[in-house]
Amino acid sequence: MAERYTVRTVPGPVQSIERAAAILRLLDRGSGQLGVSEIADSLDLARGTTHGILRTLRGVGFVEQDNLTGKYQLGVVLRDLGTSSLDGNELRSLASNWADTLAARSRETVRVGAPGRGHVLVVHHVFRPDDSPQALDVGALLPLHATALGKSLLAGDAHLMAALTHQPLERFTPRTVVDHDALAVTLPAIRRAGWAGEYGEMTLEEASLAAPIRGPGGLVVGAISVSGPVDRICDSRGRHRDALVDQVRAAAHAISRELEAPRP
Repeated sequence: MAERYTVRTVPGPVQSIERAAAILRLLDRGSGQLGVSEIADSLDLARGTTHGILRTLRGVGFVEQDNLTGKYQLGVVLRDLGTSSLDGNELRSLASNWADTLAARSRETVRVGAPGRGHVLVVHHVFRPDDSPQALDVGALLPLHATALGKSLLAGDAHLMAALTHQPLERFTPRTVVDHDALAVTLPAIRRAGWAGEYGEMTLEEASLAAPIRGPGGLVVGAISVSGPVDRICDSRGRHRDALVDQVRAAAHAISRELEAPRP
């Protein structure tokens, strides 16, 4: 008599739970409150989906809604949750292979950054593959408003932008955007495009472009960028080269998939 074997499959992650967790982590990042649109934009979710998850979280006491503003914050049950960010070492470990590959393909400097102390904290840095003098930037703090890394983070985290509005923006070059409203206007386009760029805003002769790295549920936990001389990053019209945009976005998506994969 033939033996029968039962094949058991291991269920994958539940998307709605991942999204709920991402909302909680986003709310835990700042001391203020966020509206449905701000949360949806930060996590790249539909507003209806976001509202449904928030309604459920409110029903179990995980979030609270302000009766006057309609905005949400962590509920008293989760005020001390402490899940605001991914460990920088973990992000560096997961991103390093993809960053190395991006540097080899683009022939430019590659950095991986995460939010840190109101700036971009560089957690990984791959030198441009040539013999030019270069200094290691790991541990450096870069401005959010004048770098492609920072703009990618601002577009994916409403708390970061809100915190930035309470401090003056430093001008590094004549091209640096130092008006808060002008900076905020650019963020929806960055979210739609899936990448951010800058041209001479941090250093006149250099340009960079970056794409966000998302964890489970769509939470932006970091960004990856390429940077170099303007004439190599941009074309004659000052537009970031399409091939580099594709390479950076592909690297960001690959790292995001690593972060979303179930851990053993």
